[in-house]
Amino acid sequence: MKIITAALPVIFPLTGLLTLMSMQSCNRTDQMEPPIADKRPRELTIHGDTRVDPYYWLRERNDPEVIAYLEAENAYREAVMKDTEALEEKLYEEMVGRIKQEDESVPYLDNGYYYYVRYEEGKEYPVFCRKKGTLEAGEEVMADVNEMAEGHDYFQVSGISVSPDNRYAAMGIDTVSRRKYTIRIKDLETGEMLADEIPVTTGRGVWANDSKTLFYTKKDDLTLRSHAIFRHMMGTDASADVMVYEETDDTFGTYVTKSKSKKYIVIGSSSTLTSECRVMPADEPVGEFRVIHPRERGLEYSVEHFGDHFYIVTNLEAVNFRLMKTPVERTGKEYWEEVIGHREEVFLEGIELFRDYLVVEERKEGLINLRVIRWEDGSEHYVDMGEEVYTAGISVNPEFDTGLLRYGYSSMTTPVSTYDYNMDTREKILMKQQEVLGDFDPSDYEAKRIYATADDGKKIPMSIVYRKGMVLNGSNPTLLYGYGSYGITQDPGFNSSRLSLLDRGFVFAMAHIRGSQVYGRPWYEDGKLLKKMNTFTDFIDCAEHLVRAQYTNPEHLYAMGGSAGGLLIGAVINLRPDLFNGVIAAVPFVDVVTTMLDDDIPLTTSEYDEWGNPNQEAYYRYMLSYSPYDNVKPQEYPNMLVTTGLHDSQVQFWEPAKWVAKLRDMKTDDNLLLLYCNMDTGHGGASGRFERYRETAMEYTFLLKLEERYL
Repeated sequence: MKIITAALPVIFPLTGLLTLMSMQSCNRTDQMEPPIADKRPRELTIHGDTRVDPYYWLRERNDPEVIAYLEAENAYREAVMKDTEALEEKLYEEMVGRIKQEDESVPYLDNGYYYYVRYEEGKEYPVFCRKKGTLEAGEEVMADVNEMAEGHDYFQVSGISVSPDNRYAAMGIDTVSRRKYTIRIKDLETGEMLADEIPVTTGRGVWANDSKTLFYTKKDDLTLRSHAIFRHMMGTDASADVMVYEETDDTFGTYVTKSKSKKYIVIGSSSTLTSECRVMPADEPVGEFRVIHPRERGLEYSVEHFGDHFYIVTNLEAVNFRLMKTPVERTGKEYWEEVIGHREEVFLEGIELFRDYLVVEERKEGLINLRVIRWEDGSEHYVDMGEEVYTAGISVNPEFDTGLLRYGYSSMTTPVSTYDYNMDTREKILMKQQEVLGDFDPSDYEAKRIYATADDGKKIPMSIVYRKGMVLNGSNPTLLYGYGSYGITQDPGFNSSRLSLLDRGFVFAMAHIRGSQVYGRPWYEDGKLLKKMNTFTDFIDCAEHLVRAQYTNPEHLYAMGGSAGGLLIGAVINLRPDLFNGVIAAVPFVDVVTTMLDDDIPLTTSEYDEWGNPNQEAYYRYMLSYSPYDNVKPQEYPNMLVTTGLHDSQVQFWEPAKWVAKLRDMKTDDNLLLLYCNMDTGHGGASGRFERYRETAMEYTFLLKLEERYL
């Protein structure tokens, strides 16, 4: 670690115990005293600044006292929420009741087989299937995850990849929820799972064209950084695998994929600001990779192959990205030729290549558009989406030689839909729309986009949905959701579980704050590093607008965010706790400074360009100014539900645990402060199809408990 740590004994003697009376009392439902964690201060010194962390000891995952504390918090939450158990079960049954139990995805054609996923009634996990040649052919089950998951509290299969000869399927398996996948290989002809076992990977293997060689990405066992690409020969022990690329810069991660043309294996390396790609013919699995263009700080690019050219989406002299092409044998940026130029008002998100068409996914005025361009004459048109507020995106399109574009579509009132779009005739065919069981009617709801104004004059869009007939009287319960980091844009899609709030009179609003890319790359750049505070003040401005516009008032306004969105919630309630009656912070990244100073845990060095490197004093001081854990102070806070998972690989469980402990010690109100730690899962929660709704029901019950009219 680069941090300077004072080698001193802790300030207070180690009595070694959590306050036992609190632990005992919270295990009794007739007592409502919350658990209190011992203070065992540790001094951390950097840049001449000594910070005292009273709850640093809670980071020890295997310490029985830490486990006891988390279990005590869980027991306390159960005791406090005892009176709403029936409501929570009712909400869960509502949510699950809207889901069609026997369901199936739209098949897609790849290399002579139709692939799809189906679900069976009453079962938690998917069944991955295929049919040869036609949809009328007999079904082949590649992986029945229900059978594979027997005996496991958590189970996930990821990244199923079929060999070019269609015989073998490589798949990643995670039974802990730390996102450390073991790759296994199944013989699809015999149904046998082969002896090959490759541990601590990202979960996806990429086949060379010989159907015997598999490339995969290895993770560092401690930091979980994707740090190296290995080559595995089927039938050999993983210990004999050859490392073909190592990413030695610990601010970068690496990955391996295959071009749509199936002609190249592509290795990519990327950090927040910089990327680099290298390629090798897929017919030459023991060949050499060559770099497309050497990394330059600030230069981002990705590569696809078509015909005699590589097509490159890049920010080279283009903040919102542009599309270039270059001959396969001359790939340095000096040979790049522009195909689609940079536009200040349009963010180029991605492309899809077909024999006769180029499809461009681009974002304008906050919304995704699909632009279809004919190679032959350059004629172009846009796919008509038909709604004011929606989300759309290119779906699975593995075939080159087709005139059909598959894309996904959803809005806050329209369930997830899969379309096949005929690029020749412009006919749009709805292949499937998520079925919502019960009395759901999209015409009962209204969705629109509204805008708040930031202090610097920027217009902040919000997507909003509510049940028709709502009166703007300032008293509607309203849930404001936000994220605002990594350039990730939370688009306004459909969520059937959300109906349980809307049908009870809630307004749901999604704040598209800075730190996302809803308005392109500048919107992201204006909400990161030394401008991160804009993310938090944008969210506050959105909340204030909802109050001014008479949607709600602070007694009925709630906020929610997860992961980096949990950081958002933590920062906002330190700044403006008076704006909200309650908040939900899911798996929240709240101990920013301590985490970013610890390069032995996941997601630290690779995120210096997102948050800053606190070993540099300017970034340290700025992080310290907003880090939720460091800015807890004696004041009143809203009612709070904080969630985490013991095995979380993205935001370690101790961040929310420490935060709650400090809030309990310092806050001056009697409002609810509840911590829920799932002792079996990690960042993504439960793995089962229906089990995940248990936590959603718990979160909604918390909100409804605060709105006593719904009890």
